[in-house]
Amino acid sequence: MKKTMLLGVLMLSAAAGYAQESRQDVSFSGTGIFGPTIHGAANVQQQMTGALGLLLSYRFMLTPRSAVEVNYSFAQDSEKYATSFEPYARIHSRMQEATGAYVFGLTFKRYNPFLEAGVGTLIFTPILDNGTNLLGTKSTKGVAGLFGGGLAYELSPSFDIRAEYRGYITKTPSFGEGNFSTNRYEVISMPTIGVAYHF
Repeated sequence: MKKTMLLGVLMLSAAAGYAQESRQDVSFSGTGIFGPTIHGAANVQQQMTGALGLLLSYRFMLTPRSAVEVNYSFAQDSEKYATSFEPYARIHSRMQEATGAYVFGLTFKRYNPFLEAGVGTLIFTPILDNGTNLLGTKSTKGVAGLFGGGLAYELSPSFDIRAEYRGYITKTPSFGEGNFSTNRYEVISMPTIGVAYHF
């Protein structure tokens, strides 16, 4: 009888500990976005100006070291194009990300370094304002590969500060203009810093 009661207490304790373990988190981060200058086919030159944005992520822990993550980010930037037909074309653009990734992490006391890789889409939508000097452009979307790594510092069992470098490999946007097609891929850099809540 005592052994049965002891086994029952141990099982309840294990279940309670499992229930209290944080396996999910949401994070909210500020981002910077930087792109290279691309020299493409037919003497097309494309450049993304630096911009600020926001990133929202949800992460679910599969094991203590492995997780899956979904991300949404939003930013506004300017895309500049130089061609023989349009030497000073400028498009004010809204960039949105929707990606999923696998995350591998380690734990060293309060420090949690991690790496991630995934895939998703980037959507570039022209904004018709003073930052755009070319009419008739269209939204562009394409597949993007995501890679990155970062460090989380645990403030408490529920909160941590998370800093990360994220990179996207994607084809340069053309906004529906054949003259703006570089036929090249670029790496867009997105450093981020934010706060995560574990539950």
